[in-house]
Amino acid sequence: MASEIQVLQGMDTLAYVRLLENEKTERGQLIPYQTSLSFEPQRDTDTTKTKSGTVSTTSALETDLEVEFVNNISKVSDDLYESLFKNKKIEVWVVYRKRKNSQGQYYAWYMRGIVSDDSNDNDPDDNSTRDVTFTIDGEPQRGWLTLPDEAEEELAYVFRGMGVVSDSDQTGQGVAWNAQDRGTVSDTQTASKA
Repeated sequence: MASEIQVLQGMDTLAYVRLLENEKTERGQLIPYQTSLSFEPQRDTDTTKTKSGTVSTTSALETDLEVEFVNNISKVSDDLYESLFKNKKIEVWVVYRKRKNSQGQYYAWYMRGIVSDDSNDNDPDDNSTRDVTFTIDGEPQRGWLTLPDEAEEELAYVFRGMGVVSDSDQTGQGVAWNAQDRGTVSDTQTASKA
């Protein structure tokens, strides 16, 4: 019996970036408030008709990468400008959050390049938005990566208790709900979980 084919949702495909010069001091960072991500590897082809049949030729691989997001005040959005204005190399990861291997790592594309275009729209009745285009060097590489624990919190906050949040207790003495909690009650832990 064949496995069911799973659909990947655009909402679960995210871009992370890091200036290459910072590879030893910081992790890749999520571009906040992404609204669109377009990843398009391509190779131009041409054909020549001959008396013996058609002969095809191909050009070098080119990768178009474009990320649109709501403009924000963050180190990441400033780093994108830094890449553009200072011609600094930037690393980019396109991460598919719903595709994991048996070790729990996420499927991802890794690329290096520069920001080549950063368009900013500022309509009076809408959020400021940015549309960033990357020029990618060489061939993007596929692989599996581990997202840091904070990655889920960057996308949506997690449950916290009312206690003080500290380096040793990031949950404020709270515990998130899980499926095994269904049917439990506060005064007896032996209630039926039917």
